[in-house]
Amino acid sequence: MALEIKQTPKLVQQLVITPQLQQAIRLLQLTRLELVDMISQEMKENPLLEETEEGRETAEGEAPVPEQAEAETAPEPEVTPEVKGTGEGSDEFDWENYLENSNLTTFQKSSYDGEERPSFENFLTKKTTLTDHLHWQLQLSRFTEEEHDAGTWIIGNLDEDGYLKISLEELCSETHLPVEVVERVLRKVQQFDPIGVAARDLKECLLIQLEQISPRDSLAERIVSEHLSLLKNRNYPAIAKRLGVSLERVNRAASLISKLDPKPGKAFGGETVQEIVPDVYVYKVEGEYVIYLNDDGIPRLKINSLYRNVLNGSRIAPEGDRKYIQDKLRSALWLIRSIHQRQRTIYKVAKSIVKFQRGFLDSGIQALKPLVLRDVAEDIQMHESTISRVTHNKYVHTPQGIYELKFFFNAGITSTQGETMASESVKNLVREIIAKEDPRKPYSDEKLVQILEGMNIHIARRTVSKYREMMKILSSNERRKIV
Repeated sequence: MALEIKQTPKLVQQLVITPQLQQAIRLLQLTRLELVDMISQEMKENPLLEETEEGRETAEGEAPVPEQAEAETAPEPEVTPEVKGTGEGSDEFDWENYLENSNLTTFQKSSYDGEERPSFENFLTKKTTLTDHLHWQLQLSRFTEEEHDAGTWIIGNLDEDGYLKISLEELCSETHLPVEVVERVLRKVQQFDPIGVAARDLKECLLIQLEQISPRDSLAERIVSEHLSLLKNRNYPAIAKRLGVSLERVNRAASLISKLDPKPGKAFGGETVQEIVPDVYVYKVEGEYVIYLNDDGIPRLKINSLYRNVLNGSRIAPEGDRKYIQDKLRSALWLIRSIHQRQRTIYKVAKSIVKFQRGFLDSGIQALKPLVLRDVAEDIQMHESTISRVTHNKYVHTPQGIYELKFFFNAGITSTQGETMASESVKNLVREIIAKEDPRKPYSDEKLVQILEGMNIHIARRTVSKYREMMKILSSNERRKIV
């Protein structure tokens, strides 16, 4: 039997994600700002979309006038009589005083009265970066042209913490300067503000700052140079034994070192803190929790009446224009429906979360219950992927504070009595236990496990270590303080 390749028709059913469905899915995971930007972009590309205007305010007891009536009874323009430079008091006007006072200051006073005038700090649009701050000092320093080029290369290769990311050999190959010149410029840049910038490692950064302290502490410099690992673990007795000094002397040196800045460039870096605007508000009214969606700032869309009249036949338009308008109309209607569906889905998810986490809303984080996406998905008859998209970067304002919607979804930990606790509640317990510990004898992870077992919470040591690292809490050796 010969083998051959041929085409045969086959009827199958499969789910095809249309562009409109992709848009609806994408809308679910957009944040408020992203949604507003997307709507603004759609309004620029689709002429049929326009924002609903608020009703015009009229005087009390006055009925609104129709547009047609306004056009028919338009008031006649007022005629301003000609003003001649004659009359009483024309020769007595003080023009010099008028011109002196008629300046920009007068305009500002007329625009902003008293305390309503904005401060000049509000007009700053750019934050000074570490690179800008160092370049400003480089311009003020007495450098030759070669040294200035080397300083520019050094400043351009600093990370956000202020450390030099490349070696001297690489700097020399880039600047074509001898090692002596590059090293001399590097030492000068390291004296710029903030002190310790352009250091190649932590040890060099701390030593540069210790050199600026008067009087200089030779013991502190020696500890940083020779026993930095012991200092990190707060093993002060070992340092005192190796250096042959008293423990009290090591404590004073360690206290001085702790006041230094290990990341001198951090003050100029970092992202600008932005205010969180909740997507959902939860209020307690007469013993029941009420959910409100935050629609402030989201444009309310409608179809432009001019293009609607074209499709209704009240206005004559070519066939090509009508087809274009019909395509844009379908796109606009789908966008409006998708936005409404997005808001309804967020409301359903928030309502389900409130139902499951009522104990948290009443008592706080210690009453948080274990919850997974499947629980909410089964409650509101939606898919887990939809719940995941809805809770992405969405925030809710509750009586306990502002939280991300994903905060309420966490795994459960079974206690010795068979009850389950949310992982966030266990984290909060670990944080409270560490906050109450003796700083001279901090609890190890194994000790924390024993304390939690005394509270009927069975948890592994590696889990405690993972929770501690997630909360950015140091280990017991690094938390130890010798008083």
